[in-house]
Amino acid sequence: MAQPIDYRAAGVDLDVYAETMRRLPPLMRRTYTPRVLEWPDGFAGLFRLNDNIGLLSRTYRDPVLVSATDGVGTKLKVAMAVGRHETVGIDLVAMSVNDCLCAGAEPLFFLDYLAMSRDDPELTAAIVQGISDGCREAEVALLGGETAILPDFYAPGEYDLAGFCVGVVERKRWLSGQEIRAGDRVIGLASSGLHSNGYSLARKLAFEVAGLEPTSRVDALGRTVAEEFLEPTRIYTRALKAVYRHYRVKRIVHGIAHITGGGLIENPPRILPRGLAFRLTRSWEVPPVFEWLQGLSGLPDVEMFRVFNMGIGLILVVAEYYADAVVRTLRKEAEVPAWVIGEVVPGRRGVRFTDREIDVAYDDA
Repeated sequence: MAQPIDYRAAGVDLDVYAETMRRLPPLMRRTYTPRVLEWPDGFAGLFRLNDNIGLLSRTYRDPVLVSATDGVGTKLKVAMAVGRHETVGIDLVAMSVNDCLCAGAEPLFFLDYLAMSRDDPELTAAIVQGISDGCREAEVALLGGETAILPDFYAPGEYDLAGFCVGVVERKRWLSGQEIRAGDRVIGLASSGLHSNGYSLARKLAFEVAGLEPTSRVDALGRTVAEEFLEPTRIYTRALKAVYRHYRVKRIVHGIAHITGGGLIENPPRILPRGLAFRLTRSWEVPPVFEWLQGLSGLPDVEMFRVFNMGIGLILVVAEYYADAVVRTLRKEAEVPAWVIGEVVPGRRGVRFTDREIDVAYDDA
C-alpha cells in the first residue's frame, strides 16, 4: 500500500507551525496597553476605545475610526539578500501608522500578515520582533496577525508582509485639510533615509548600474549598501504627540501629509483645498543617499522628488505665527530634525519649488 501523503509532504509542517506560534505571544504582549482585552486562544483581538485608567483616561464623544494598510515592498529583497530581517517589521508598522497620523488620529492597534514558502520559526520570530519593536515605538498594540505558509507561491527563503493599523479621532479634530489657508507654513520632518519607497529603482541603480553587492561599502554613504537600504522608516507618533501637547489641532495644525510613493510632488497636494498650492524651497538637509542615487541615475530633480522622499518623511501645515515654535518643539522635545520648508499660496493645486524648475499641478482645479 502506498505511503499516505500528508500535509508535510505538501509543504506545510504543522509541528513546525505550532513551534512558530509558541514564540509570538510574548512579542505581542510587550506591546499591550490596559485598553487591550486579552482573549486567550480566541479568534480575534479586542481593544476598547474608552477607559478610565487614571491619567491615561480617554472618553471619546464622537469617535471616527481611521484605518490604513501597506507593505514594505521590494525593500524585503535587500533583507533577504543579507539575511537581516529584524528591521523590516519596523518599516511595516511605520508605513500604516504614519498614514493614520495624517488624519490627526491616535493610532490604536496593528495587525500583520506574513506569507512565506516554508515555516521557519527563527525567521518568523525575527520579523515579528521588528513588528513588535515598531509597535512599541508607535505606541500601538500588536493585536493579532496571520502567518500563511504558501509553498507554491514563494521561492524558498522568500516572504511578503502586509500591515494594518486602526486609529481613532474625534470627528471635530479630524484633519481633512480644509482648514489650510494661504499664508500657512509648511514644516518638513526629517526622514531616516529612503524609508520604504523607490526600492525597485534604488536596487537597480545600486546592484545593476553600479554593479555593487549588498555588502559593498560606499564612501559617499559611510556604510554598506545594505546598511543604508535597511535603515528603518521613521515613525512620527511621538513627534506629533509632542506638538499636540502645545498646539491645538485645526486651530494651529491645519494638515499633515505622509511622504511616501509619489514623493514631495504627489503627496502634499492631496491635503490641499482647491485653489491653493505649496511653494517649497529645498531648505533642509538632504541625506547623501539621494545625491548618490541621482548621480547613478542621471534623473532630473522632478523625477527624484517624485520617486523618493528626498529627506522629508512627513509635512505639517501650520498657522504662520506658530511655525518657528512648532519647529523648536519638534527639535527639542521629539528630537526630530525639522525645518520650515515652504508656504501655502493661491494657485492650481500642486507643488512648485522656488529654487529649481519644478512646478507640477496635482489636478486641473
